[in-house]
Amino acid sequence: MVDVGQKPVTRRTAIARGFVIMQRETLSAIQGGNVPKGEVLAVARVAGIMAAKRCGEFIPLCHGLNVESVQVEFDSTQVHGNQARAALKITATAAISAKTGVEMEALLAVSIAALTVYDMCKAIDKTMVIEAIELIQKTGGQHSNV
Repeated sequence: MVDVGQKPVTRRTAIARGFVIMQRETLSAIQGGNVPKGEVLAVARVAGIMAAKRCGEFIPLCHGLNVESVQVEFDSTQVHGNQARAALKITATAAISAKTGVEMEALLAVSIAALTVYDMCKAIDKTMVIEAIELIQKTGGQHSNV
């Protein structure tokens, strides 16, 4: 692990996002609460938050942080040029006052939320794809704004 002992404690935030590409019917089933496994977005939100809180347990050299805030949000969008496909955008925002950043927590929240959506919907859509998980912003510390 990197020694962060001499770094100052600052307020740090990170925003990550990713997409689950799926059939339009799958997105409609999610939005209508008609997925056999249950309320997809509620379960995926909780899964993402739980993952962010336990990030240091999953990523070997990641500092174990007491994350102060995690939000996981969902938004639907159309896949450009494809009427049959839709995208569920997942955005996670994590915040902490610490000596190290909270990027990995935000990225893991998006990843686990996306995997949860995939797991809950795989029986009704074998064509789903998780893509473009990325850090889109970070603040605090020495280097801000990705």
